[in-house]
Order: sequence, then structure tokens, then C-alpha cells
Amino acid sequence: MARKMLVDGEIDKVTADEANATHYDFDLFVIGAGSGGVRAARFSANHGAKVGICELPFHPISSEEIGGVGGTCVIRGCVPKKILVYGATYGGELEDAKNYGWEINEKVDFTWKKLLQKKTDEILRLNNIYKRLLANAAVKLYEGEGRVVGPNEVEVRQIDGTKISYTAKHILIATGSRAQKPNIPGHELAITSDEALSLEEFPKRAVVLGGGYIAVEFASIWRGMGATVDLFFRKELPLRGFDDEMRALVARNLEGRGVNLHPQTSLTQLIKTDDGIKVISSHGEEFVADVVLFATGRNPNTKRLNLEAVGVELDQAGAVKVDEYSRTNIPSIWAVGDATNRINLTPVALMEATCFANTAFGGKPTKADYSNVACAVFCIPPLAVVGLSEEEAVEQATGDILVFTSGFNPMKNTISGRQEKTLMKLIVDEKTDKVIGASMCGPDAAEIMQGIAIALKCGATKAQFDSTVGIHPSSAEEFVTMRSVTRRIAYKPKPKTNL
Repeated sequence: MARKMLVDGEIDKVTADEANATHYDFDLFVIGAGSGGVRAARFSANHGAKVGICELPFHPISSEEIGGVGGTCVIRGCVPKKILVYGATYGGELEDAKNYGWEINEKVDFTWKKLLQKKTDEILRLNNIYKRLLANAAVKLYEGEGRVVGPNEVEVRQIDGTKISYTAKHILIATGSRAQKPNIPGHELAITSDEALSLEEFPKRAVVLGGGYIAVEFASIWRGMGATVDLFFRKELPLRGFDDEMRALVARNLEGRGVNLHPQTSLTQLIKTDDGIKVISSHGEEFVADVVLFATGRNPNTKRLNLEAVGVELDQAGAVKVDEYSRTNIPSIWAVGDATNRINLTPVALMEATCFANTAFGGKPTKADYSNVACAVFCIPPLAVVGLSEEEAVEQATGDILVFTSGFNPMKNTISGRQEKTLMKLIVDEKTDKVIGASMCGPDAAEIMQGIAIALKCGATKAQFDSTVGIHPSSAEEFVTMRSVTRRIAYKPKPKTNL
């Protein structure tokens, strides 16, 4: 059967003689069996490709020599994190239940190790499901570390140290990213999110360094379970890059639930003591913690792949440079997911992997569409967004921007007595009436925002939102009942320059 190769966005019809001139062990070999790698392998196999994939041996905490089928999201990321968020949420729910008539007369104990075991059982179950998905698609799985040794050759170092090479018409890099630590004195005493999800003992005193979603989520988790939590971040508000109004509300909610915030503050040193870990801040303050979490970003996991030696271009952060079809400068080598450092979200890696399979083996060259990608921060309560923030909308504007907001105390809180506002927001391009951004901070934000994302993807207008009948009583109905403009931001043309 003639294979089809993508050349400059066009399908190049290769004759059967040309396609069979070189024999390969596989049509596709994938390095990395996380969400993106498994999706690419399965979908490529469904298109008729002979596929091999390699992954490091399973372990909840990753290193250069251990990992597991399912990757970061399934084993040490989104899934176990969300399980812990659910566990932490019950703390506040039990408090709120009292005003709903539930008499909780005895002290309620939280057993960290029980939740930890349930979490581990679940990720082992999912690890096995991913293996079955590969087997059912007739994808050959190899356990070991893969590296590229040529444009069409992969070397796999197996568990016993032996090395086996395989040739492939196409090679896909899907090795994800790994947490990194800032190089401050005592950094070896800190942990990353990997270890945070598998701590043997629950930390009664936690220090978290970082202002991103991982930092905010773990601060919420540990505080919800009863720990004292101090959160340090460099900016005035956490969650840089999100809508500023939402960032401010998240900060207020964190404080309202008992997290101690330290804005515009970093850590300068960690010291081991008999009482725990002494933490010294950039303002000279001292704290003592049972655990210190560095949630200060992740780097593309490409160092040991030998990519530069075979001519694959990387950027300064080590991310694989790819074109709109996820192909590198070497035509036979491709990359998807966090290893490319585009939008580092599991559903985006899945999208990229699907597009790759369609392009390389499905006869349908497909570019990934990064517009209106929804995402959520699973703090308590959560934040979810899609489209542009207010700040991004103003920056990209070609006309006036209309901002609609609704802030309210959710019905559930009116009985429980919890003082915690929900905020919803729509950003509208006045010229077209299109809704170009939506955000929400409050209970069930992620579930609600997924539906809003479909509307934005379809190009919905504010008039269409307004004409939609709401579900009552619900928080979600606020998105279709915001009639009054909160503020209009007048368009200011950017000055032209000859520079």
C-alpha cells in the first residue's frame, strides 16, 4: 500500500515502489506513553500503521529512569491531584453541613494514608487500562528508556540494561515535561508535585513556593485537610496570565479558607532542623515546615533523547521545535504535548496527537486549533476560563470591549453561612457582539465552563447568550442573564512606529 507523506502542508503521493524501497520495523515508533503518546499510537494504528511505543517502568514518583504508561496526567498529575482535591473539599463540606441540619457531634478524623492508598489503587487501575488500550490497538509496548539515534532509528535501553534498536518510518516524541526546582541553598530538602502526591505522612505545616496553578491547588488541598499553609509567590497576585479580577478573587478565597499568602516574596534558603525545615524568605522572615513544595514550573523532558545529535532543533528551554503539523525540522521526526511547550494541558496533547495521526497516516493533513482552549485551576473553589482575559482582550482589541460581570453569594452559602463569593465574567467585542472570553470562580466552575467553551468555539454572540433560557435555580444561569454592562473599555489605537 502506498504511504502518503506531508510536504509543506500538502500530501505527497508516494509510489508503492518508493514506499517499499526501505523496510522499517515500524511505520511509527513513539517515545513516551503518556496521554499524547498513547493517543497518537492508538489512532495511528487505527489508520493501519504498524506502531511501537516505549515507556519507563511504572512508579508514582518520576525520575530519569522511572515513569509509567499513562504519563504525568494519569500517574502524578491531573488525576491523582483531582482525587486529593475531592478529599480536601469534604473538610469544608462537613463544616457547611451543620447549618443544613446535620449534627456532627463527634470529632471527625481525617486519615491521609487511607486516601493515599485509594489514590494509588486508582492510578494503578488506569495504568493497566492504558496498557490494554495499546494492546487492543495492536500497538507493541516496550518497557525501557527510548532515545533517537537516527532520523529513522530508536534505541531502547531495557530494564536489564540491554539495548535494542528499532527502525521506523516516523518517530514521535511524546515525553512530556518534568518539575524543576530553583537552585537555592537547601533546595534538596524541598519536594515537587510528584512527591507531594505520594507523601507517606500528612504534613501539618506546609510551605508552598510558586504562584501557578499547581502551587494554588496544593495550598488548597493541604489547607482543606487541616494543615497550616504558607504560600509564597513573586507577583502581587497568584496565577499570572489569568484574568486579574479572577486572580484577586482566588487570592481572597485562599485567605478566607485560611491559607497564609506572602505576595512579592520568594525563598532564599532551606535549612534542616530537629523541628522540621527552616524556611528563610526574601524579606528575612523565618518559618518552620514539615514539607516545602517547589511548584515553580516544569521543563520539557528532552535532555536524554539525543535529539540535537541527530539534528532536531530545540529551543532555549529544551522544547522540541515543531511546525503547525507537529513535525520537526527532520521530516521523519515529530513531537506533541509538553515536550513542545505549546499549551501544556493534557487535552491539548490529545488534540495534537489526533492531528498527528490524521496527518501522518490518515491522509488528512490537520493543524491543531489552539483557539478557545478552556482550562481550570482546581483550587477550592475552582477557577475556570475560556477565550481571552480582560487584559488580553484590551491588548488585542480593534474596537471597544464590553465587560459583563456577576458576583454573588451562591444559594448553598446563604444557608451554610460561608462568606465566599462566586464571580462570573463575559468579555464581548462590541463591534461583532461576539463573546470572546468567559471566566468563573466558584463551585462547579470547570463543569460549567466546558459548556461555555462550546459556545465560544461556535462563535456565539452576546445576543445568543441573552436569548438562552437559564436553568433555575443554578449558578450557571447567571451566564445567560447578565444584561447590564459592568464597564466599557474604549479602544485606544496603538501608536504607529517606523522602528
